[in-house]
Amino acid sequence: MNNPISHHDASFPGWHGTTIIAVRRGTRTVIAGDGQVSLGPTVVKGAARKVRRLADGRVLAGFAGATADAFTLIERLEAKLEQYPEQLARACVDLAKDWRTDRYLRRLEAMLLVADRSSIFTVTGVGDVLEPEHGVAAVGSGGNFALAAARALLDHTELDAEAVARKAMAIAADICVYTNGNLTVESLD
Repeated sequence: MNNPISHHDASFPGWHGTTIIAVRRGTRTVIAGDGQVSLGPTVVKGAARKVRRLADGRVLAGFAGATADAFTLIERLEAKLEQYPEQLARACVDLAKDWRTDRYLRRLEAMLLVADRSSIFTVTGVGDVLEPEHGVAAVGSGGNFALAAARALLDHTELDAEAVARKAMAIAADICVYTNGNLTVESLD
């Protein structure tokens, strides 16, 4: 008997979409995420909340990918933050190691953007913990569009971090069919 259809099956249309961006300018760090969840060509939800505050509000996290997988990873990240308080890089590296080596976690399909007041990290299931060079990182279907827009805005305007994130997300939503303009924005000053 065949296994039930899963997101690993090429014939399954798959959950698509989201765009998450993290921007730091000056002393302010912002993570913004759109609210669209799509199944194949259908928008099934337009107001999902994909950005969260963790560690008593000291850390921001946004996710792209399978929602249940992302929630599992965020729970694991919260445990790592309790284990390593005030050490975001160490918590992210530890999560990435577990994600890469644990048989159950290896199957999770999501990406995280995590930030505190001084750092931004992209955390992936292949063991990457990447800190951006230019104070901006993005993931998801519209991530490259938002990243390009934010980099240009940071280089050629004096807009604050939140304004850059909002404008970059608006540009991504205009280009990427899996991204909408219904934003969740969290910031740390």
